[in-house]
Amino acid sequence: MSSGDMLFDESHMWVRLEDDDTAIMGLSDYAQDMMGEIIFVELPEEGAAIIRGDACGTVESVKSVEDLLAPASGEVVRINEEVLDAPEMINSDPYGEGWLIEVKLEDKSELGGLMSEDDYESFLDGLEGDLDEDEDEEY
Repeated sequence: MSSGDMLFDESHMWVRLEDDDTAIMGLSDYAQDMMGEIIFVELPEEGAAIIRGDACGTVESVKSVEDLLAPASGEVVRINEEVLDAPEMINSDPYGEGWLIEVKLEDKSELGGLMSEDDYESFLDGLEGDLDEDEDEEY
């Protein structure tokens, strides 16, 4: 599945609007690639309120445990039960079968603060450039 119809947050979460006020959210391909093999996912309960920028779950890989930061606020209306049983789906299909939660958006205008796929790619290029510069610095 293409990520062209998705918006991205600096926390490496993606959002795809399903209808006027409902969106699917998941972890970006970049984030899953950086984390390595994902072995455990904790997601919020259906009915839980999530707030943009706050933790709404965790993802654990063989390398680290990371908080999932909500890219938008709203009420969780559905979670991907399959990914709880098979978290490696996030690695194999982050924009399709590896989605995480479906949310009834509280304020759709929050999506205006997210990045398009092109903007996200530029953001990632900047991150990688920063990493390269850090390696070159003398201390």
